[in-house]
This record gives sequence, structure tokens and C-alpha cells, in this order.
Amino acid sequence: MFVADSKVASAPGKDALRTTAAPSWRRIIQPVEPFLDKVSQSLADQVRGFDPEIMPYAEYALNGAGKHLRPALVALVAKSLGQVRDSHITVAVVIEMIHLATLVHDDIMDEAEIRRGHPTLASRWGNDIAVLFGDCLFGQALVLAAGFPTPEICRAVAAATNTVCSGEIIQTRLRGDFNLSLEKYFKVLEMKTAELFALSCELSAVMSDASPQQRAALRQFGLAFGIAYQIYDDCLDLFGNESVAGKSLGTDLAKGKLTLPILLAWQQADAIDRDQLQRVVENWSNNPSGDVVSELLSKYDTLRGSIERLGGFLATARQALSVLPETKGRLALASLTDYLARHTEELGLAAEGRP
Repeated sequence: MFVADSKVASAPGKDALRTTAAPSWRRIIQPVEPFLDKVSQSLADQVRGFDPEIMPYAEYALNGAGKHLRPALVALVAKSLGQVRDSHITVAVVIEMIHLATLVHDDIMDEAEIRRGHPTLASRWGNDIAVLFGDCLFGQALVLAAGFPTPEICRAVAAATNTVCSGEIIQTRLRGDFNLSLEKYFKVLEMKTAELFALSCELSAVMSDASPQQRAALRQFGLAFGIAYQIYDDCLDLFGNESVAGKSLGTDLAKGKLTLPILLAWQQADAIDRDQLQRVVENWSNNPSGDVVSELLSKYDTLRGSIERLGGFLATARQALSVLPETKGRLALASLTDYLARHTEELGLAAEGRP
């Protein structure tokens, strides 16, 4: 958002993040499109589980046009281990409802007006309705999870929800804290974002009767891929374009969230630049200074540094897949890492002002 039209950090070479040519999203999910269609239909059917007076909110939230990345992970893991079962669809719906609930609450906290190219539920109906409906989504997801014959699934979903919400609380407490270490930053990303990626992979493995080693490896894949995904999203908030992203950008600094590019600039900056950066962030609500942030991020080449760290997590994710059989599903999971790498490279090129 701040530096999309500036000459900033040099983008990495095209082979810096990827192991192969990155396929399109459509090509990755094509083998599991029937599964994703069933997930979408099942999400729409969940509307009937809400009180008739709040069904309009449920229809608005559950019929969004997102990529359904977490359900895609469920399906691709199932494909890598054998066949997709009806239980995988239910798991995917539960996790997607948890994810949607977190988005509703995130948009309230960030005062975001756009999500997936449409007004957020909060901007359309107000924060009071949005926060309560987000709670309803959490509750409905747990009701659905409780329908499994074993309590293991419901316990795992409840624990993951606890972790995600705890991560958000910790991130909120750390707003404006320039002493935030990179280790703590990555831990927060693991909790608030990567946990649902890991849950998608792990529960899909459970439904596929995977071995303990495979379950652990797939959880590791989800955590590493999820952290990389959130690093990309944090960079997008600073370097992206709203018309392309389809959501409100620039909300992190507006709320005092110190993401990886800002933390890298702070680590490298001299005393004068540190003071300037801190003053800009602390006074953002009264005097947004995007040009100052742009100059500092460019000076310390923080987009490149962020991309390098993202690449490390993608490498970890790929390595975790080595315990799986060499199936098309495993290749598709690996392709997801290349897909994210391609979008990261494109963000770097756009920020650099190159096509």
C-alpha cells in the first residue's frame, strides 16, 4: 500500500523461492474441485442452523467467494494419503467456519471495510452485530464438530480455536512494542494463522487413518506453510494494492501492529531512524505518514529480508512432505508452496515498479 509505486527493495530472482514453475490456483485444485463444491454447498446449508432472524448475516458470511484454502488443504492431504471421504467434507466445513469467525472479528478490530471485494459484515451491519455473529459461527462450528463419533475431533477443534484466539490476544497486547523479537513475532503467526492450516492437515490425516509419523509431518507442513502465508499477508498490507488484493490494506500500522518488514527496519535502523519510525507509528491515527514508512522500508531493504524468511518456511514445509507417498496429492501440496512463492515474487516485482 505504501510503496507499491516506489523503487524499493530488489525483488529476488525468479528461482529464489520456487522449486518448480508455479501452477495456477485452478490447476492445483482442479482434482479436488468436486470436493470444494460440496464444501461450499455444505457451508450454505449451515445457514439453516441459525435462528431465522439472523439468517441474513449467516448467508452473507457463509456464501463468500474466498479460495477456501483450508478446505483445499483437507482435500489435498486426503488425496495424498488415499481417497476423500464424507468425513473430510465435514472437517473442512468446521475449520472454514472457524476461519470465517476469526475474519469477522479481525475486521472489527482492524476497522476494515472490505473483505474479498465486498463490504465486511461489520461495515454493513455494525460492530455489535458482527462480534456476536462471529461468536455464533464459533458455536455452530463446535456443534458440527461434536457430531463425530469420537470426541477427538471436537477437542482438537476447540483447542485450535483457543490457540487462534490466544494468538490474537497476544498480538493485540504487543501493539506498538518495538522490543518485539522475531521469535515472538513468528510464534504469534503460528498461533493466530498457522494453527488452522495445521489443523486442516492433521485432521484430514486422522480421517485418512494416517500413521502418527505422517500426522506429525502434515501438521508441520501446515504450520510452516501457514506462517509463510501470514508473512506474505503482512507484506501485502504494506506493499500491496487494494484493488488487486480485494480487501482493506494498511490496517496493521493503523492499529499499531508491528509486522516483519517494520521489525526488520527497526533492527537495522540507526538511532535517528528508529526514533522517526517509532514516532510515526505511535502518531499514526492522528497523522498517517506513509511516505516516511516507505522511505525507511526501502532504505533497509525489508521486503527482501521478509521474502528470504518466508522462503525458509516454505522450504521447511516442502521438507515435511518427504514422509508421504509420492502421489499426485503430495505433488499438489508441494505446488501450493510454489504458488505462494510466485505471488510473493510478484509482490516484490510490483513494489519495485517492474511488470
